[in-house]
Amino acid sequence: MKNLFRFISFQFVFLFAASAIFAQTPTPSPTPNQNEVVDTSKTFEVRLPVTVTGKKDALVSGLQKGDFVVLEDGVPQEVTFFSDEKTNPSVYVGVLMDTSESTKGKMQFSKEAARNFIYTVTRLRKDKAAFMTFDHEVKLVQDFTDKLDLLDKAVDRVNKFGSQTALYDAVWEFSDQKLRNAPGRRVIVIITDGDDTFSRAELRDAIDIAQRTETTVFAISTKEAFLGSVPGVEAGTIKDKGDKYLTQLCEETGGEAFFTGDMLALEKAFKAISEELKSQYIITYRPANQNYDGKTRKIQVKLTDKEKADKYKIRTKNSYRAIRDSLK
Repeated sequence: MKNLFRFISFQFVFLFAASAIFAQTPTPSPTPNQNEVVDTSKTFEVRLPVTVTGKKDALVSGLQKGDFVVLEDGVPQEVTFFSDEKTNPSVYVGVLMDTSESTKGKMQFSKEAARNFIYTVTRLRKDKAAFMTFDHEVKLVQDFTDKLDLLDKAVDRVNKFGSQTALYDAVWEFSDQKLRNAPGRRVIVIITDGDDTFSRAELRDAIDIAQRTETTVFAISTKEAFLGSVPGVEAGTIKDKGDKYLTQLCEETGGEAFFTGDMLALEKAFKAISEELKSQYIITYRPANQNYDGKTRKIQVKLTDKEKADKYKIRTKNSYRAIRDSLK
């Protein structure tokens, strides 16, 4: 009986330790099972937040469903839903702030800018925001709410700093745990001054989970503003590998990365993101290929009118992996 009790105790400790490790480590993307029986009565759809810009990156409004065509791997697709700035669903936005040691000198301004962005982007009784910090740890400070006073207090509470930067883990955790079942448009805004130095997840993992949860990622890098100018490099441009990775994360999810040259540029970047979210088009389409084959499929959104196509630019996510996932 004593041996049985020891065996059960050992199993319990083993399972508890395993679950703790699993909770801290991003789960690998599932491998499609070719022998799996698929319910053919159910179909999956892909939702695309689409941004259209004209001269000097001015946002273009007033376009209709018939102005767009969606291609998947070069094949036109059936559009099942379309909305514009007047009819768009609510926004669920997570503001993820870097609190690593190097951010101490700029934290007060970053907090103020983040607070102003939350005020601007959250429409009363419609949108919701959440606030998360990341350094060597990832911490959800405030869950989704439309109460600005709670978000304000959450930003104010940030006063501790960590030794590393787990940026990809933060994107993974927030996308997977908080945005997966959010009923509106899903957005992450990252504020960081450095490269990822600590994540278990890699860049491709962060891009993959954002695409799978239909999350658009925007990023604001404050690195340049506080390191001084770099000879031969224009303010606001990509300088190193970390900047390129940040740009890739945003572009492959339909967002944009901003590299601020000064304090004013940081405010302008927040304003640009806020205005874009209010001016997006939402296009949902039903892929003609309904097989969960695990392959990456390329997406293109084009304007049907040649004159408009020559005049305007379109930005949206450019691919997704066809795997079974539990989105709502």
